Amino acid sequence: MSRRLEVELTSKRDDGSYTWRQAGAKQPKGVLDGALLYEGASVGDIVRVDADFAVDGVFITAVLPPKAKRAEKQTLEILGSGNDGGGVTTQLVGKRGRGRGDRDGGRGRGRGDRDGGRGRGRGDRDGGKGRGRGDRDGGKGRGRGDRDGRGDRDGRGGRDGSRNRDDKRGRSNQRPRRDRGPAKPKPKRLRAKRVHRDAVINGLPEMQRPLARVVLRDGVPGLRTMVEAQNVEAAAAGQPEIPPKMLEAVGEHLLPRLRTAEWRDNAEAALAGISEIDLRDIRKVVVAADNGAKDEESRALAQQLKDGLTARVEAEHGKWLSELDSLLKDGRTVRALRQSSRPPKAGSPLPADIAKRLAEAASGSMTADTMAERWGTVLDAVAFSPVRQQVTPAAIPAKVTPQLQATVKKLAKRVPHIAALFGA
Repeated sequence: MSRRLEVELTSKRDDGSYTWRQAGAKQPKGVLDGALLYEGASVGDIVRVDADFAVDGVFITAVLPPKAKRAEKQTLEILGSGNDGGGVTTQLVGKRGRGRGDRDGGRGRGRGDRDGGRGRGRGDRDGGKGRGRGDRDGGKGRGRGDRDGRGDRDGRGGRDGSRNRDDKRGRSNQRPRRDRGPAKPKPKRLRAKRVHRDAVINGLPEMQRPLARVVLRDGVPGLRTMVEAQNVEAAAAGQPEIPPKMLEAVGEHLLPRLRTAEWRDNAEAALAGISEIDLRDIRKVVVAADNGAKDEESRALAQQLKDGLTARVEAEHGKWLSELDSLLKDGRTVRALRQSSRPPKAGSPLPADIAKRLAEAASGSMTADTMAERWGTVLDAVAFSPVRQQVTPAAIPAKVTPQLQATVKKLAKRVPHIAALFGA
């Protein structure tokens, strides 16, 4: 596939060809035919070229001529309207002077005072009573009054008014917020360096390095697909095709070494962060050790990683049980049910005492007096917990909503004995 590059001519050979490298970088680099260059080209020029990237190198197919320099600077002529009008003046007013009160004799921005009346004038700063609706005896105006009087409790911002000052949209802010506890930090994901992978690739002949990168990224099937696509382009251009079998054999020979180097990079990164990296990432590296650890040093690294993973899982499991106990003591049943479905040690059963307490707490949360929305939330948590078969609701809600009925139907296969109470 052809790409546009900017390359720098680095030297000229005796046969008229030039060596090049990508401008500002060491790679890619190669040789181009001097006949492709424009007249006057010399070493050190940076030129634009069209290049084809193939498995065995980069080939320059065309060189674009340099852009012609402008003889003189271009300017834009600004044509006015021809009218010589007066300038614009502004007057800056300080913060203390930006009030909307008495301007030009107390007229304000409203409709003025009409017989004591119903105008929306915002009144004199010195005569107002905060941001309330004004004096009931003096009219029905909505004057905002004196800014310094906002603290008066007879205005809309006061405690006795129709709105609380801290809630400007009129919503009640007296509802207590539920304490969800401190947010759990997300575990770090595995971020491996490429020390061993780069060492293997850099140790290969230069012509095999692009091939190794393709095999490491896409495997042998990806290499086969790339070769087939390049052969289609070569056939359309009348060029010889690349022998696919030979390249596949080279890729299959390189792949085990590359996978081993990749595993070792991952294993070293996992071992360095064994106490904080996500357990799922560490388990993947441990499982891949069967194919990645080929020598004695790698096997020793794999064993060290397995021991670290075992110690980490035991510690996490103890914390998990302690957190369940704490949640049950605090009466946070739904959180405890959801937590029980995510044990750090896969397949580890709940201790009998915690399982009994969890089932009793869940059963006691599903009564006739429980709101339908809350009942459905508890049911959803029960359906994915390890105690779902031990939970027996005290009663179904007094009012079964369509939403609750849909939740029961969705979870019927996981909790059939509970779904039977609703006729599902």
